[in-house]
Amino acid sequence: MFSFFRKKPPATAEPVAAPAPAAPAPTAAPAPAPTAAGGLIGSAIGAAIEIPVAPPVPAERQGWVTRLSEGLRKTGSSLSQVFTGAQIDEALYEELETALLLADTGVAATAYLLQEVRRKVQATGATRPVQAKNILVDALTQLLRPLERPLVIGEHQPTVIMVAGVNGAGKTTSIGKLTKHLADAGETVLLAAADTFRAAAREQLAVWADRNRVEIVSQEGGDPAAVSFDAVSAGKARRKDVVIVDTAGRLPTQLHLMEELRKIKRVVTKAEASAPHEVLLVIDGNTGQNALTQVKAFDQALQLTGLVVTKLDGTAKGGVLAAIAQEKPVPVYFIGVGEKLEDLETFRAREFALALLG
Repeated sequence: MFSFFRKKPPATAEPVAAPAPAAPAPTAAPAPAPTAAGGLIGSAIGAAIEIPVAPPVPAERQGWVTRLSEGLRKTGSSLSQVFTGAQIDEALYEELETALLLADTGVAATAYLLQEVRRKVQATGATRPVQAKNILVDALTQLLRPLERPLVIGEHQPTVIMVAGVNGAGKTTSIGKLTKHLADAGETVLLAAADTFRAAAREQLAVWADRNRVEIVSQEGGDPAAVSFDAVSAGKARRKDVVIVDTAGRLPTQLHLMEELRKIKRVVTKAEASAPHEVLLVIDGNTGQNALTQVKAFDQALQLTGLVVTKLDGTAKGGVLAAIAQEKPVPVYFIGVGEKLEDLETFRAREFALALLG
């Protein structure tokens, strides 16, 4: 189940307690005497070396992480193979660079991760490849952390979510899954079938609306912007919590269709001045570096607020999220590994790093 957060009222100020008397400062412990056989060497051997170790995944997320690891197994196996040697040397770094590039991590993110691993290996004194792997998990987690952000529902009524994506990315299916989770969380949802270009899009969205028992606004052969305007207006009048606008799939090179997206966004703003509150792009995890190109193009046209990454199963490499974090850090709200409802979940950087690195 997703985590949705409503805006909380400001907390009332509490009385300030009188400050407690300061505790006396502890006296410094005397420095240890040097050993007879070389004090410097003896101290170095006795010093603890801090190697980052990934904390355990919460029990309620174990099933999801297992499915995600299965989806990214091909990449995880390739990256894990790098750390099976006996020592950390230049050969390991060269193999790691190749494995990261083959995982669609991109040149910039690969260079950053390699630099971080080298730096932390040297700083910690790590000598074993498994230690370098733990360091890489930590570095990747920190790189992905800016992408980890929850979808906020409740600051506006309705919260208007505009969804875009190329054909075949899983856009309408993702909308259906998101609608199901919202409805299960007690949110009232209205769908706008503004994908009037694809023949089966309206019918597909209507099936999800019927399955989730939510309302839908659609027009056969209608203007996408007009459908969006009517849906937002209806959402306001009916006091819905969420209005989700499904738009037609298109390539960023189809300039006339990209202009249609801009038009939908302008018309939605006419129906509600603060809307759209979220502009999401659905990207296929199998498209590799092309996904980064899509993020850049759609963000330039629509000013994206979040991503939904689908199909991280089988052949998906997954490293493109590191490339997005390095070059275009648009938050990733949800990631999906299959067609089932439970195969779409909230994105967490540590879980993804652990799954990607096997």
